[in-house]
Amino acid sequence: MRLTRRGRFVFGTLATVVVAAALALAAAIGAPQALASDSASDARQFHYVVAQPGASLWSLASELDPTADPRDLVAELVQLNQLDGSGVQAGEAIAVPLRYSDNEGVISASELSR
Repeated sequence: MRLTRRGRFVFGTLATVVVAAALALAAAIGAPQALASDSASDARQFHYVVAQPGASLWSLASELDPTADPRDLVAELVQLNQLDGSGVQAGEAIAVPLRYSDNEGVISASELSR
């Protein structure tokens, strides 16, 4: 028995569909379940800086870590706070990385809510 070009294509496609279905089934069965988290405990993990009038992310980054390149910390602040740009409003709470939680002017989430 000899397979034609068309036969090889059909069997190849069929094999691909079977393998894809098996992988999808394995992923659905073995997928880890999402765990619900306590939002209060999540909020306690963040610390904030409240932007003063005239402040920018650059000035906040320079105050948080004067020895580091402010560009790196500004990029980290933008990503952490999901900001569209680098501008901040006076009174806006900006989340900071945990390594800066002991800095002067950095407050916890519980202090922020008071």
